[in-house]
Amino acid sequence: MILDVSNLSHGFGDRVIFDKVSFRLLKGEHIGLVGANGEGKSTFMSIVTGSMDPEDGKVTWAKNVKVGYLDQHTVLTPGMTIGEVLKSAYEDLFSMEARINEICELLADADENNMNALLEEMGELQDLLDAHDFYQIDAKVEEIARAFEILPLGLDRDVTDLSGGQRTKILLAKLLLQKPEVLLLDEPTNYLDAPHIAWLKRYLQEYENAFILISHDIPFLNDVVNIIYHMENGNLDRYVGDYNKFQEVYEVKKGQLEAAYRKQQQEISELKDFVARNKANVATRNMAMSRQKKLDKMDVIELAAEKPKPEFNFKNARTSGKVIFETEDLIIGYDNRPLSKPINLRMERGEKIALIGTNGIGKTTFLKSVLGLIEPVSGKAQLGDYLYKGYFEQEVTPGNNTCIEEIWEVFPSYSQYEVRSALAKCGLTTKHIESLVRVLSGGEQAKVRLCKLINSETNILLLDEPTNHLDVDAKDELKRALKEYKGAILLVCHEPEFYDGLVDKIWNLEEFSLLS
Repeated sequence: MILDVSNLSHGFGDRVIFDKVSFRLLKGEHIGLVGANGEGKSTFMSIVTGSMDPEDGKVTWAKNVKVGYLDQHTVLTPGMTIGEVLKSAYEDLFSMEARINEICELLADADENNMNALLEEMGELQDLLDAHDFYQIDAKVEEIARAFEILPLGLDRDVTDLSGGQRTKILLAKLLLQKPEVLLLDEPTNYLDAPHIAWLKRYLQEYENAFILISHDIPFLNDVVNIIYHMENGNLDRYVGDYNKFQEVYEVKKGQLEAAYRKQQQEISELKDFVARNKANVATRNMAMSRQKKLDKMDVIELAAEKPKPEFNFKNARTSGKVIFETEDLIIGYDNRPLSKPINLRMERGEKIALIGTNGIGKTTFLKSVLGLIEPVSGKAQLGDYLYKGYFEQEVTPGNNTCIEEIWEVFPSYSQYEVRSALAKCGLTTKHIESLVRVLSGGEQAKVRLCKLINSETNILLLDEPTNHLDVDAKDELKRALKEYKGAILLVCHEPEFYDGLVDKIWNLEEFSLLS
């Protein structure tokens, strides 16, 4: 057994996340960790990696197992270059090299005994460096940078300039350079473009060691996992097979439990009725007491509380002019560094368009240039008349607001009841609503941001990866709401199954790429 978790309990305040759950990871298992937003998937990863202590229970890893963790919230250090981040996968080896250099300096003043000990240590360290191909590190880094198409960005480029997808690729590349025996992957497909999702899928399918994967991308899960662990209401249940098989078995179990619950409730009702009618009657008192004992001993079946399902209904503003925006020889980029050839595109009232293309090609930059949030390198984007814009940003760092304060800032005239109702409609519980936004899961934070959007009157929505972090129910509901929306939509999304049937046009920014 690689990992054994027993009787794990954890919570935040009075909110129970895990209640005496158990989990095991065996050699070669490819596990999908699934559950609705806020059920504790990322918290579970933090506990098993040791970055968070559980309130109760035990986490036991096999001896000397090397674990690699891709955390959805990892922040790259500003000022580091891409090459430095990738080379940091070998920090243990660089520490050995530094120790060898230190020993060389110590040898100058060492007596015979110390010299022999130092030479022996240096020999052992040198053998380890040779065994791990230390002097081939630059070639290895270049090889994986080429595989992930990071090389064209330049290994000396500062990581602060990168898009979300480029950062994910670099963190994945670093992880694979470390060659861990166990991979822990938290939403690895967020921000990745279709070719790299396909590459990662193939890699995980062929991966001989064990991994634990958190993902809301169902087709991806089905292609790579053979075990599902489902988190719900503080429980963690194991199912053999892919996600579809889990859903099938889960629905059967849920149906059986509901049938048993109804049958037991009927029996309880009949027993209570008999006791109430007969306990005062001398002739039937003993029978009433007998039934009361049966009631007292009964192991009552409890159904899990239904999770609130989100309801997204966008408010429509007055009709816009015919043209939403038009670009004239627009060249997008940052700091006068162009990302594109001249772009000439026109969007009209009511059109629903998906904006696609590989990571780093400038999809977010294009949206921000159209909105006037950043200056283009040259050319222009002309917005139409009577536009009521709604913009969902790909990444927002939450401050110290509670969810209620976050909505009140945008809608100060709302009563507390209206704010709470608006958040509840987005699938957030009372406990979430009263929490700070920054302590919520990525999916819950996205629902708070969507709450602001759906309660604003708009006639054009510009959505930058809105499905990232959202659970299956929320994604399905968002797609339904966007289909019904009367205004125009410009959508950046890496999930074809989300925008298929939703948009009537696709713009591929690769057509305007300087690399094409």
